[in-house]
Amino acid sequence: MKNKIIGIFEESAQVKTKFARENAGLISEVAGVMAECFSMGGKLIIFGNGGSSADASHIAGEFVNRFMMERPPLPALALTTDTAVITAIGNDYDFSEIYAKQLKALAGENDIVMALSTSGNSQNILKAMDVAKKKKLRTVALTGAKGAKMASRADFAFVVPSSETPRIQETHMTLGHVLCQMVEEILFEAPRKQK
Repeated sequence: MKNKIIGIFEESAQVKTKFARENAGLISEVAGVMAECFSMGGKLIIFGNGGSSADASHIAGEFVNRFMMERPPLPALALTTDTAVITAIGNDYDFSEIYAKQLKALAGENDIVMALSTSGNSQNILKAMDVAKKKKLRTVALTGAKGAKMASRADFAFVVPSSETPRIQETHMTLGHVLCQMVEEILFEAPRKQK
């Protein structure tokens, strides 16, 4: 059992390392776009299903509160947290509309939409991405190796090189942390004095 446990950790680390090597430039670019969004008074709107729903909430919390440094709060909103809204839309319309309708109501012109889906095939995620496009919002997709439908709808697509849900989610969460740290550094780290 010990070897199996170590193997799971090693596999997770390998997936994340491969992802980082393939996407470091894109991560840097998206961090810059996010920093610009916040500078212009926009907000980050995040959503997903199941474990990705919890990850969306977690990432929003890091931006709103703080992450690696003391700094002003940054406006981030997880569309996964208002059970009254989600259940009303799901009951009165359809579960596939729960994020699309919220985006129609809450998203403004300078906002960025970040969608998380390990499969990249969830109808409520795809519909929301389509709404974001119609509203001319910048979109970021976090998905896995089979998430081509979702990735094709995004301005920036992060595709984890795995088909295993746990490995994809672990990488998405690390990516959320890295983006938050990079945005903090762009916006709030004092320029270093040159020697």
